[in-house]
Amino acid sequence: MTKQRALIIDDEPDIRELLEITLMRMGIDTCSSATIMDAKAYLSEQSFDLCLTDMNLPDGNGIDLVSFIQKNHPDMPVAMITAYGNVETAISALKAGAFDFISKPVDLNQLRGLVTSALELSKRKANESPSSTQPEHIKGKTKAIQKLNKQIDKLARSQAPIYISGESGSGKELVAKMIHQNSPRASTGRFVPVNCGAIPSELVESEFFGHKKGSFSGAIEDKSGLFRAADGGTLFLDEVADLPLEMQVKLLRAIQEKRIRPVGEQEEVQVNVRILSATHKDLAKLVEDGSFRQDLFYRINVIKLDVPSLRERKEDVSLLADYFLEKIARDCGVTDAKLSNAALESLSEYSFPGNVRELENIIERAFTLCEDNIIELGDLDLSADSAETGPDIQSPSNTQAPPQTTHRIAQELGSREQNSGAAKAGISARPPEQSLEDYLEEIERYEIEQALAATKWNRTAAAKMLGISFRALRYRLKKLELD
Repeated sequence: MTKQRALIIDDEPDIRELLEITLMRMGIDTCSSATIMDAKAYLSEQSFDLCLTDMNLPDGNGIDLVSFIQKNHPDMPVAMITAYGNVETAISALKAGAFDFISKPVDLNQLRGLVTSALELSKRKANESPSSTQPEHIKGKTKAIQKLNKQIDKLARSQAPIYISGESGSGKELVAKMIHQNSPRASTGRFVPVNCGAIPSELVESEFFGHKKGSFSGAIEDKSGLFRAADGGTLFLDEVADLPLEMQVKLLRAIQEKRIRPVGEQEEVQVNVRILSATHKDLAKLVEDGSFRQDLFYRINVIKLDVPSLRERKEDVSLLADYFLEKIARDCGVTDAKLSNAALESLSEYSFPGNVRELENIIERAFTLCEDNIIELGDLDLSADSAETGPDIQSPSNTQAPPQTTHRIAQELGSREQNSGAAKAGISARPPEQSLEDYLEEIERYEIEQALAATKWNRTAAAKMLGISFRALRYRLKKLELD
């Protein structure tokens, strides 16, 4: 078996020797250089699986070399060696296309983790062939989605933190998951998503970093935390704008140092986690307002990835509608479900303020109500006012009255929330930052739980109490994870 090879560029002999010895002990052949000129000569004559380069070199800087390698050897991962604490340099290297970075003095455990991840990427690229399994992509044929999928493929090869921007329901978490699944981290760690806004402020640190038994009231056992759960993989911070300022400071340090300290512990723990984050809010504006730290913003926003709204990819509506219908029907044991031409035409004219998530909910609702497994125009229950398209969706007249976009059951539950179980559950008027879909799902979850409790989990009786079919209840239980 051919040994993998690495090119090392550093003008300090001691650093070069340290890197050479460490990599050789990992079974990797090395070739070293003190200048960019010599490094380019090696690259023109030999092939390498990995490159490690210092930032400051006698005849130039490492970022120029990163750009050169990206242009001439795009399949070879290159990692930057930076001065301790020089975050700006590290970010510049990542933006130039570096796979990752490591700070001096070099931590050998961190170096080995970086090298392993980089060589896994090289191995993947070398084994790819036209017949190989294709990367997982976001469904769609429009130019906007084709561009997004190309960006996902490119960003999956990097370790750079990515900020995913897009409207609620546009698929930001799915994009993050695709980046992880198409990266070498898919074979070394998990994809761990977390909604930052759903964690009580007093428990955020414990949830992220873990805690030691007895470190605070209620800590009845040791807890590893989200960072260690994602070790070797990817941590997706959804709604990152909702993190308390105190936690933002600690998160910044964890990202920069790649170390965490569980609550109640004295020693720090090294972690190897890639950070992806997202929010539907305007982070730049929150930085100006002082509610989000500027240094953390720059650290998680090394690369920004914009996810288009469904209004920007209307040609994909038909494809997505068929996909969701097939998936929902399959879960219910139905194989011949379909949409009528009139229903498809109506969907293509709809504005989708709730984006892809709303489309899925519309199809789900229509399928539970349709006859003979054929979704007709009337089953969609789209209001005429909400069928407007384009810029009008932003007009005040449209934003004041959200259209009928969710499951009919949820609509009915929402309309009587003030005098029903929803009020008893403490669900108040929808907060401005919460989407209509999430708000109504919260109400629906409560009502279903109450019906099941009242009928002692007799699903047939519960479905009758709720005024829905048994099939509809079964699907809702699965989707709400109540099954």
